[in-house]
Amino acid sequence: MTEVEARKAKPGEKRYSMHDSRGLYLDVLVSGTKTWRVRCWIDGKAKVVTLGKYPSMSLREARDARDGAKRKAARAPQGGLATFQEVADEWLRIKVLPHRAPGTARNAQYRLERYVFPVFGDKPINSISPVSILQVVREIEGAGHIDLAHRVVSLISRVFRYGVATGKAERDVSADLRGALQPLKHTHHASIVDPGEIGGLMRAIDGMVGSASVRCGLLFLAFTFVRPGELRGAQWSEVDFEDSLWRIPPERMKIKRPHLVPLSTQALEVLRCIRPVSGHGQLIFPSIRSLSKPLSENTFNAALRRLGYGHNEMVSHGFRSMASTILNEHQWPPDAIERQLAHLEGNSVRAAYNYAEHMETRREMIQWWGDWLREQQHKG
Repeated sequence: MTEVEARKAKPGEKRYSMHDSRGLYLDVLVSGTKTWRVRCWIDGKAKVVTLGKYPSMSLREARDARDGAKRKAARAPQGGLATFQEVADEWLRIKVLPHRAPGTARNAQYRLERYVFPVFGDKPINSISPVSILQVVREIEGAGHIDLAHRVVSLISRVFRYGVATGKAERDVSADLRGALQPLKHTHHASIVDPGEIGGLMRAIDGMVGSASVRCGLLFLAFTFVRPGELRGAQWSEVDFEDSLWRIPPERMKIKRPHLVPLSTQALEVLRCIRPVSGHGQLIFPSIRSLSKPLSENTFNAALRRLGYGHNEMVSHGFRSMASTILNEHQWPPDAIERQLAHLEGNSVRAAYNYAEHMETRREMIQWWGDWLREQQHKG
């Protein structure tokens, strides 16, 4: 390979490599990013080592780095530790690609390759320090992408947690970065995701005085994490207490398809609490002024403001992202979470017959969620 060939390499529809010599090659991503990598042999196995990005690292510098990497590999002791990239590739292959939507999986893979692997992909996962991760963060933040910085750290954390679970990593060192990242500028539904703060929120809602519809409605949102609009029109005729199931008709769903919501013992407890108030009418959570009218769109958000939560801290729609974040962190199946959130299936024909999919897992998950919320609440 020549320097001119490296400079003129253009991105294609798929990622490709341009080979030099002695295992050195230039990895060209669809995004246009060019990265020098070298294949070495460690413990009798082929290992890919990331050297640096082109053009910051010239061809001559890459060859020098290649020689250094090979010398280092030759001196490496037997039984070497897994690198971060090895653990990340395994995590992608086993936990992400088979279970997440293609776009989500591609985003995760691209962000790791674009921002993380060039910095410490070739390092043993147990040798990576919070400072190394902060180096990645600062580069992204410097480009003005605060939300992306948080997402990349979340990806790094998931790789570490997978490494801990499989015995390849000692702990998730990204947790030491708490407070080091620039705060997010909330452009979407504000949500609380810190377990301690979630417990405080549940205590605040449980201790509300005033309208039973509002207090019980907020609790029911927390336990079911449906959309507020889906809850406001909830009717007693839709609830099957024997089967612990709430059937929401298609006309009240954003996706315009029926939705089944398994109910935890905590959610059923809320319904039994509100039943003496509204059980003789149609609506479960009626307006304060009339049992025949639903609560207004702003009622729940106004209640959260009275509890002291600003619009940039928590909104009624935020219970959905709160649940999604915690459930994903505790490694519940992503497909079950997405189905519980009533997110539209990419295949519309399949979705029409699929609204009850993962029901057994969802029942277990929704009960775990109810237990977890109460556990956080009682910790305070």
